[in-house]
Amino acid sequence: MKIEIIKCLQDNYSYLIIDETNNNACVVDPSVSNPIINFIKNNNIKLKYILNTHHHHDHIGGNIELKKKYGSKIVAFKGDKERIPEIDILVEDNQTWKAGNFEAKIYHTPGHTNGHIVFYFFKEKKIFTGDTLFSLGCGRVFEGTNEQMFYSLDKIKKLPKETEIYCGHEYTLQNSNFCIQQDPKNFKLKDKITKIKKKLQEDLPTIPVILSEEIETNIFLKAKNIETFSKLRDLKDNF
Repeated sequence: MKIEIIKCLQDNYSYLIIDETNNNACVVDPSVSNPIINFIKNNNIKLKYILNTHHHHDHIGGNIELKKKYGSKIVAFKGDKERIPEIDILVEDNQTWKAGNFEAKIYHTPGHTNGHIVFYFFKEKKIFTGDTLFSLGCGRVFEGTNEQMFYSLDKIKKLPKETEIYCGHEYTLQNSNFCIQQDPKNFKLKDKITKIKKKLQEDLPTIPVILSEEIETNIFLKAKNIETFSKLRDLKDNF
């Protein structure tokens, strides 16, 4: 399985998950359709599925045009069926979604939105976290509660430590500024920040990241309880 990172809008990432045995693909959270269409056209890809983590427009904006153009099926959380137009396949928490060689465990991760889910491709150990978990950060709590977000992140923390994380935005550098303020003696974090800056200078994405590294450097994943997490989330919101 090959992952292509596709930049969309100002700082969004969409991801093409390509089955190289037949060039069938899924796209995760297409903000807009054009960058996806351009890649598909140039690489002879067959777009079979559109996977949505949540209903925000910068994650579903390209859905309808891609569906219309390629006959792709939209896969999204059953609780968002009124908020994501034209869902074809409704999924739920702890379900395993399988289509051809694509197979992902669905985890409901409320907090950022009530209907947020993540797609964990467990055979490949790759997870698409939308706006629940970022590198060195987590999503703002818009619809849910800090408690929900804490437990949503905890679900991800419990996955195999070598899991690769693919998140919805390129926020890593700005997130690092908050992490280092809260955790100034973390040498692994300092080393990570050096690498982040080098990647960005070379116009490379800072994603994917490895879960084990995030657990050591992401201040939100280091929070031991809801109270600590809530304090950090409030501080970050005003940072």
